[in-house]
Amino acid sequence: MSPRQNHKERLEINLKNRVAAGLVSDRFPGVQGIVLHMTYYQGVFNPLLMVRTLNFLPADYAYFRMECMKEECTNGGFDLSPVVSTLVKGRKKTGKGKILCSGKNSAVAPGHARIDYEISIQYGK
Repeated sequence: MSPRQNHKERLEINLKNRVAAGLVSDRFPGVQGIVLHMTYYQGVFNPLLMVRTLNFLPADYAYFRMECMKEECTNGGFDLSPVVSTLVKGRKKTGKGKILCSGKNSAVAPGHARIDYEISIQYGK
């Protein structure tokens, strides 16, 4: 399979996963916005790889998963859905923490990547 086909297949799977996650307005009624601020680290000499901020509005998909950036990592990534769900269930406005990549592969060491996250949630009145 060519790299172009692999990329197209990954995009289709990603879209299916987003649709399956549902909309923010459906999953979290009363939430007006969610902001995820993430700092991505790799376990190498210069560990900081990326800083990313994602904004979710009620009309956006409630898909809070980021793939691992290491090519060797299979079935890895960072799923912040349980964290967001717990915050919304408790009507919390903020939360922060760290999450390790869930990938397991002989080509990558445990703890090969992590995300430090801060989540802000705005609720309607």
